[in-house]
Order: sequence, then structure tokens, then C-alpha cells
Amino acid sequence: MASILKNTTDISIRFFRKSFEQLGNIEQNVVKTILEGVKISKNTNKVFTDQMTFGQRIADKVASFGGSWTFILLFLSILIFWIAINTFILTQPQIFDPYPYILLNLFLSMLAALQAPVIMMSQNRQAAKDRMEATHDYEVNLKAELEILELHRKMDGLREEQWTALVEMQNKQIDLLQKLLEEKGRI
Repeated sequence: MASILKNTTDISIRFFRKSFEQLGNIEQNVVKTILEGVKISKNTNKVFTDQMTFGQRIADKVASFGGSWTFILLFLSILIFWIAINTFILTQPQIFDPYPYILLNLFLSMLAALQAPVIMMSQNRQAAKDRMEATHDYEVNLKAELEILELHRKMDGLREEQWTALVEMQNKQIDLLQKLLEEKGRI
């Protein structure tokens, strides 16, 4: 356990210039996934959908239908039918909702009173889902950035080793050339 904490501290100081305990939850999760070699990727849509209750699913379907052209055209047809029945077809004594259509207004108000909170619930869930996806994207991007930085450090280390080996080889070649020149001068 102590070696794991030392590694998390090393990684957090190397990449974030803070101790592991000073990091936020997201950064701590990223450091842990780097140590464990675990992939962060997950299907946030599936995770979010699996957490939804039956009522939330119904609210989303109602909101989806309430914001569709099918609903608008169907509702417009019902309104036109209601007005036509009460204005033109029914005779004066049989009209059950005469102009200004007070009963129709009552139904519209009740529909709006029920539909608005359902749509707001759906929008709140969508906002929560968007926050979850944004957090997940941040974790993935942060881990990718840290891994790229680590790759750059490794490449720089390899390049440094190659330069050192190259300089050593050149020094050996220079020594060999000097020996050859000295031998040639003796001959």
C-alpha cells in the first residue's frame, strides 16, 4: 500500500505539481487509472439510462412526443375540430362550449400545467446527463494528455540516450582516425 501511495504521489507531483491529497476527485481518479492501466472509457448514455426510473422514462417519452411535429399537428387538428363543432355544426341550443370556448381553454390550461413540469423534468435529466458526459470527457482528455506528456518524456529520454551513444561513437571514431594518422605518419 505504501508503494502505491508513493506512486500516486509521484504521478500527481510530476503531472499536477500537487500532492495526491490536494487533487480533486476527477484528477485522483485519473492518477489511479494511470497506475492501474485501466481504460476510462465508458458509455455514459448506457450508464445514465440504466439509472433512470420508470417515471423518468415515461416523462422523457411524454416530453419527446410533446415536442414533435406529430403532437403539434394532432393538437392543431383537435383544436380546429373542437372549434368547428362548436361554431358551425352544432345548433345554438346544443353547443356545449360556445365562443370564447371556456371549456377548451380549461383543457388547454390543464394540459400546459401537466406538460410543463414533465418537460422540465426531462430537461433537468438531460442537463445532468450532459454534465456526466462533460466530466467523463474531461477525465478521458486529461488522461490522454498526461499519457502524451509521458510519451514525450520517454522520447526525450531515448533521444538523450541516442545522442550520448552517438557522441561516444564519434569520439571512438576520432580516436581511431587519430591512431590511423599516427600510424600513417610513422610509415
